[in-house]
Order: sequence, then structure tokens, then C-alpha cells
Amino acid sequence: MALETDKQDPTGKKGVSEILQRHDSLYGDAEKVSSAHHHGSQDNWIRTLRLAFQCIGVIYGDIGTSPLYVYASTFSSGISNVDDLYGVLSLILYSIILLPMIKYVFIVLYANDNGDGGTFALYSLISRYAKVSLIPNQQAEDAMVSSYCLDTVSAPMRRAQWMKRSLENSKVAKVAIFLLTILGTSMVISDGVLTPAISVLSAVSGLQEKAPQLKQGQVVLISVFILVVLFSVQRFGTDRVGYSFAPIILLWFLCIGGIGFYNLIKYDVGVLRAFYPKYIVDYFKRNGKDAWISLGGILLCFTGTEAMFADLGHFNVRAVQISFSFALFPAVSLAYIGQAAFLRKHPEHVLDTFYRSIPGPLFWPTFIIAVAAAIIASQAMISGAFSIIQQSQTLGCFPRVKVLHTSKLYEGQVYIPEVNFVLGLLCVIITLAFQTTTDIGHAYGICVTSVMIITTILMIIVMLLIWRVSIWLIMPFCLVYGIVEFVYLSSVLYKFTEGGYLPIVIATILVIIMGVWHYVHVKKYWYELEHIVTNEAMRQLIQTHDVKRISGVGFLYTELVQGISPIFPHLIEKIPFVHSVLIFVSIKHLPIPHVEVSERFLFRNVESKTSKMFRCVARYGYSDKVEGAKEFAASLIEGLQSYIEEGHFITDMQIQETESQTASTGDGNARPRKAGSSTVYIEEVLTTSETTGLTQPRISSYSAHSSGRISEEQTRTIAEEKEFIQRELQKGVVYILGETEIKAGPNSSFVKKVVVNYMYSFLRKNFRQGEKAFAIPRQQVLKVGMVYEI
Repeated sequence: MALETDKQDPTGKKGVSEILQRHDSLYGDAEKVSSAHHHGSQDNWIRTLRLAFQCIGVIYGDIGTSPLYVYASTFSSGISNVDDLYGVLSLILYSIILLPMIKYVFIVLYANDNGDGGTFALYSLISRYAKVSLIPNQQAEDAMVSSYCLDTVSAPMRRAQWMKRSLENSKVAKVAIFLLTILGTSMVISDGVLTPAISVLSAVSGLQEKAPQLKQGQVVLISVFILVVLFSVQRFGTDRVGYSFAPIILLWFLCIGGIGFYNLIKYDVGVLRAFYPKYIVDYFKRNGKDAWISLGGILLCFTGTEAMFADLGHFNVRAVQISFSFALFPAVSLAYIGQAAFLRKHPEHVLDTFYRSIPGPLFWPTFIIAVAAAIIASQAMISGAFSIIQQSQTLGCFPRVKVLHTSKLYEGQVYIPEVNFVLGLLCVIITLAFQTTTDIGHAYGICVTSVMIITTILMIIVMLLIWRVSIWLIMPFCLVYGIVEFVYLSSVLYKFTEGGYLPIVIATILVIIMGVWHYVHVKKYWYELEHIVTNEAMRQLIQTHDVKRISGVGFLYTELVQGISPIFPHLIEKIPFVHSVLIFVSIKHLPIPHVEVSERFLFRNVESKTSKMFRCVARYGYSDKVEGAKEFAASLIEGLQSYIEEGHFITDMQIQETESQTASTGDGNARPRKAGSSTVYIEEVLTTSETTGLTQPRISSYSAHSSGRISEEQTRTIAEEKEFIQRELQKGVVYILGETEIKAGPNSSFVKKVVVNYMYSFLRKNFRQGEKAFAIPRQQVLKVGMVYEI
């Protein structure tokens, strides 16, 4: 079904069709996704090259420092046969090519959500094409946002339609996708704890090479000091950190690449035969089970791969592709090849290969650079943790925390103080507790492979539902990466009792926190939806309680987007006064990274056009920054005045038709009716049959001149209403927040009572409250207490 839009009018104004141009996520990389000027849009080559340089310092520290410990972790019991080096080197090279390069850099990065990456970005992308979200707050108006990206194609869509129906009609599928998403998110956060510990410890341990009298406990204390400094500088933001770290990592790449090339020429050029995959087969034939166990060490060569995707919001697709192909891959490949050549002659030094293989005069310069690079290695996962927690919070899957945007130019760059403190504390505790990189390495592998498997599963859904790729291309992707990643996962699980349990424990705690928060969030939304206040109920409520109007503007905050929250009648029963202008405000985060400011607000009259009561849905992307209270109020009032002006362009007949349809079918399914060329929308009923397909809802447009010129009376009425609102705004704004206490119903199960009454209550009391999250001055807050039994 084609999207029905208006053509450009003769006056030269842009028609709706120009506003609604969209791209499929396959082409939705950061250069093409939107006309917005947020980070990642319309990048020229100079900016792309600058970002490519910057991302070297932010997302490649982890994977770039893997040569410090890969061979030591793989041959933890020594090298029994030097020919095994051919097989291990071949596994390392082809693992880097197959997983980070082909899968992530040239496939997965294109599944970004309008320039943002990560597990939650995949989830939000899927939720736009199929209603897999557990919160029923989808509105047809959302499809009109210019970056919503629901493109239609002419190819057969039978398989995609089947996938869409299967996901939407199965609650098990919805819950499974959600659990996979938060599990992947939890594993990435766990990685953010483990990466600094193993990277810094492995680098600092090189001191023992020149100072053998240095004890391990002293090495640990030096590492802890470095970690504390590292987490302390996070407040300066990714932008500054990236530019300061990039030259160091680039120097590190030149150093390990040069040393690797030197060792290759000096010791054994014959290791280049490892590019022949036959040596992998020979390695497994000779060693059997031991070769399988050694995969747990080999996989450390691609740790940090998920950071390239999770940190995409900080950069863009092309920048990552350029920096990976021309900086990272050549450098680390030469490093592994050079170390293999060295070990062919000196297999007894396998446990400290990196430092032993450095030419004598270059040891101290290389050591200093290695320590600096190891410090930077943790930056990739720390930045990734900040990004995904911000995404999960805005989508209602994480308790409220303070998110600081550290760059005026790039909105994707954020810093979360509470998360930074917890990550740093856990990292220090783990470093002090384990003291060596051996057990940390076992835990590390579980994080990496788990996230990769989850990404593969979500990518298959993206390919079927959104990209609509041929099944003959999806099957090889599924089989190749499914088998390879499960083999790697089985290897690291073998070391579960030797440190492998650590990420499982951390991830379990995070999954419980996110699961509990989202479960109660969904139940609370359904409770308000079931106790919605209709227009007729509003009239009766106002008449019954003889409600008086007081001066000023009131903003009553609610999460409900389909109607009036039960908080309002509870307020009227206690205090039968409302402000002269009352606006029911719903902050809604769409499953897209950014929403244009001009497309921010949706308005509707409540009760009647003369009541001066309005319902407003303020829409944000999950990477957008919500303004402070004063700026938000100014933007909202400006949008409200535009709505009032545009509302008079629609004939009374059209309004009556809209209201009668709404009354008969409910307020839940509405489609946008656009007045003129404004971006203020008035809702209209949308039947179920119009939203069942993958295409967008049809859009009706009413010209500003369809009902003739505006009469003098209408002009005067518009001016009076706008003046009235502005006058009341100057008298003051009061923010009314619902202080709801959530309790499990009396007939609830024991588990539900524990989850709602204790676990959720604990989280709610110990995280940020609403007025802090919205930056509302305390003297302007009015809280309405109410108990919800869910």
C-alpha cells in the first residue's frame, strides 16, 4: 500500500510528502537517516575523517590491547607443539575477520536506529515495525515523525507480514525479545566492569619484567590507583576524552604493528602460512578437547567488538568502517603474527609474550604506551554502558538516573555520574579480589559471546521483518555465526567455576532491576488505561464538584497518552480548584533516537473548546535531552498557541465528526490530521484495519484555506485566546505530579507481592524522583498522592 500524501501546492510550500520521506534501516546509517542536524546526520568527509580519528581513542582501546594477553590466555599450560601456533594464529586472524569485521563493521552497523547502535537500538528498531513493546502507548501520529523510518517497498512482503503478526500476537515472543534485550544490555554493562580490570592489570604487570622484586600486591595497588583516575576523568565527556586518547591509541597501533613486522622478519616469516585455514583443522585433530578449551583464550582477540555498535551514537558508520579497516585491523594482525613468529623460536616465553618480544631499546617507550593504551581500553565499554543505560531509561526499562550531555555538538555523548561511580567501585573490588587476569579473562569471554549471540538473534528478526532479505542469505548468516558463537560460548562456560560466574552474577542483578522496574511500569500504565477519564466523565466531574478556576497555568504530568489519568479526579475530589489554563502533559519517548523540535508536541482539547483544558503529548527520542522546566514550558506554550491558531482553520463540521468518532471508538487509536502546513496535529480516529500492515497510516491534510479566509471574528477570537494564555503564564506555572504508591492487589501471588511491594518500592525510593528528573523547581511542585492496586 502506498503512502497517501498531498502534493506540493502551487504556492511553493512543501507538501506532506516532502516531510515524510523515509529510509529503510538497511540504508539508515548516520549519514542518511534524517534531515535533522543532530550528530551523525549529513556528515561530510572532513567530519567523517575527524570522527574516524576520534573513535580510535574511544571504541578500539579494548580490542586493540588484546595482544597483551591473548597468547598467554590461550596457552595457559605452555606450548606442547610449536606447530600449534599455526592453528591458533589462523583462528585469531579468521575470528577477527569473521566476527568484528564482516559481521559487525559491514553488516550489524547498518542495522542502526537512525545513527544509534546497541542492543536497545535494535529493540527500538524492531518495535517500530511490530508492536512488540509491552507498554500500549503506540499512536498513529508517531509515524508522521520525519525520522520514524517506515519505508515501504514493492517486493513481496508475505514473510515480513507473517513475522509481524507472529510477534504481535504472541506475548511469549514479546517477553522473550525484551528479556534478550535487557540481558544483552546487562552483559555489556558487566563488560564495562571487567574491561578496565583486565586491561590495566595486564599492562601494569609488565613492570615485573624489569623489576622482578615487585610483588603482585603492589602491581594491584598501582592498577587500582590508575582505575580511580580513569573513572574520575569521565565527567569531562567522550568528546574531550576521545580527542586526548586517539593520538595515544594511534601511536599504540603503530608501535605494535611495527614490532610485529620486525618480529616477523627477524624470527620466522613462515608463520604467514597460518592464512591457510587447514592449520585450524590440524590444530583440533592434534589437541582435541584441549583445543576446544583454548578457544576461551582465543576469543579475547575480539573483545570490545560490541563497543563498536554500542558507541555508534557517538560517531557514525563510515567513521567506524574507515578506522577499523585502515588502523585497527592491520595493526593487531601484525601484532599477532609477530608474536607467533617470536614464539616459534622462544615457546618458553608464552606467558609473557608481549613484553618478551619487544626489542630491548623499545621496551620502556612501549611499556608506557601500553599502560596508557590499557587505561584507554576501558573507555570503550564505559562509554557503551552510558549509552545503553540512557536508552533503556528513556524506554522505561531502567530506574531514573541523572544523564548529563557532555557535548553541545554531539547529543549521543553522555555521562551518568551514578553509573560511573558504581562501575568504578565494582572494578576496584574485582581487581582487589582476583588480583590476576586469569580468572577475569574467563569472565570476560562470557560477556562477549553472550552479547554476540543476542545480537545475532535480533539481527535475524531485523533481516526478516525490516530489511526483508532473501531467506537464502539469512540462512548462511544464521548458521555460520550461530555455530561459531555457540562454540566459543561453550568453551568459556567450561571455566564457569574459575571466574566465569562473575558476569552471570552481575548480569542477573541488572536483569532483575530492569525486569522489576519495567514490569511494574507496564502494570501501572495498564491500570491508568483501565481507569481512564473520558470527556463525558470530565463534564460530570466538573459539574458535581463545582470546580472553580484559579489564576495561572497548571501542568499535570502523566504517562498516559490516550486520555486523562485517574490522578485528576482524585485531585478534584480533594481540592475542587484548577488553574485557568490546565494542560495534561505526557512525556513520551519514541523508539527512535531523535525527534525534531518542530514535531515535538501533539495537542487536543479536553471536555470542550472553551474549557481551556488541553492534553499534550511531548515526544522525544531516546537520545534526546529533555529541557529544563522553564525552557520546556516556553516551548509547550508556543506550540499550544500554534495549535489554537490552526484549530480555527478546521470547520465545525470536521471537529464534530472527529469528536463523535472518538466518543464511539475510544481515544486509543488515533491518526493525525494535519492543519495546513503546521506541525501541530489534531487527532482523528484510525480504524484497526488501517494499522494492520507494515505500511504507515494514511494521512489526511486540511488546507488552511479550505474553508475560505478567516473572518474578523475568528481573528479576534484567536488573538484573545493567545493573549489569555500568555497572561496566565506570566502569573505563574505549577507542576502537578502524581505521587503514586504502587501496591499488589489483595489477590496477587506471593511472588508478585514481593516484586511490587518490596523490590520496586526499594528501587523507587532510592533512585531519582520525578521533579528531579524533569528539573522542576521544588517551590513550583504540587504532588498528588494516590494508591494504585495492580
